[in-house]
Amino acid sequence: MSGGTAEDRRVADAVSGHWVDRLAPRRLRPFLRLARVDRPIGWWLLLLPCWWSAALAATRAGAPYPDPRHLLLFLIGAVAMRGAGSTYNDIADRDLDAQVERTRSRPLPSGQVSTRAAAAFLVGQALVGLAVLLQFNGVAILVGIASLLPVAIYPFMKRVMSMPQLVLGLAFAWGALMGWVAVFGALAAPAFWLYAGAIAWVVGYDTIYAVQDIEDDEIAGIRSSARLFGPRLRLAVGLCYGLAVLCVALAALGAGVGPVGFVGIALFAAHLGRQVLRLKERDGQGALTLFRSNRNAGLILFLGLAADTVGQGWPG
Repeated sequence: MSGGTAEDRRVADAVSGHWVDRLAPRRLRPFLRLARVDRPIGWWLLLLPCWWSAALAATRAGAPYPDPRHLLLFLIGAVAMRGAGSTYNDIADRDLDAQVERTRSRPLPSGQVSTRAAAAFLVGQALVGLAVLLQFNGVAILVGIASLLPVAIYPFMKRVMSMPQLVLGLAFAWGALMGWVAVFGALAAPAFWLYAGAIAWVVGYDTIYAVQDIEDDEIAGIRSSARLFGPRLRLAVGLCYGLAVLCVALAALGAGVGPVGFVGIALFAAHLGRQVLRLKERDGQGALTLFRSNRNAGLILFLGLAADTVGQGWPG
C-alpha cells in the first residue's frame, strides 16, 4: 500500500463527504473503499430483495409483521457479502479497471492495496457472511451457498457476453429467494416470481449505471447492456422495469398480499417509470443519480408490502 496521500484518495463515484474519507483511520480507508463502504447503494440493492421476500413470506405465513431477526441478519449479511463480492470483482477486474476513468482510482488499480492483501480481506468478509448464513435453517443455508455460482462467474462475463448485467441480476436478486426459504424451509411460486422480478429490476438499474462508462468501455472493449441497447436504451430499461413490476405483482398475488401492498407496488412502478423518462443515453452523472434512486424505489416497495402484512395481522 502506498503512503498517506494515496490512502486519502476518494474513489471517483463514491458519496462525497462520506465518513470513510473523514473519520476512518487512514490505513483502513483503502480496505473500506475496496468493500464499497463509501458507496452504500450496493448493499442496499443487495438487501432489498431479501426484505421484500421476508415481507411476502410473513404475509403468506399469517405473521403480524416480517421477522425482525431475519431483517437484521439480512442487513449484516448484505453488507458483508456486498463487500466480499466487490473485493472479488476488483481482484478479477484490476487490469480492466485501470483502463476506465471512473474505476482507475479504486484501491487495487491505483496501488493502494496489494492483490494478496485484498484476497485476505475477501476471506474475512466471506467468513462474516457465512456466520450470518448459518443462523438460518438447513435449506436456506444450501440456497445461500448456491448464490456463490453467479457471484463467481459475473466478473468474467463482461469479456464474453454483451449483457453481463443478466448474470449480475442472478446474483443480486438472490435475496428474493432467501427471505421466503428462511421462513418456510422450502421455495414456492411467489418466491420464484419475486426472484424473476428482482432480476429484471437489477438488469434495468445496472444498465442505467453502465451509461457512465460507455465511452471508456468502447475503448477498452468491455461489454455492457448500455452499449448493446445504444439508442434503444430508454425502451430497453422500460421493458426491464415493466417486467419487474409484473413479476412482483404476480408474486404478491400468490402470497395473498392485499390492497395496501398493491399501492406499494404501484408507487414502485411510478418511481421506475420516472427513472425511464429522465434517462439520457450519454448523461453519466444523471445516470448515477437515477441508479442511486433505486434504493428509494426498493424501500417504497418494502414498506408497502410490510404495511400490508401489519394491516392484515391487525386484530379485527
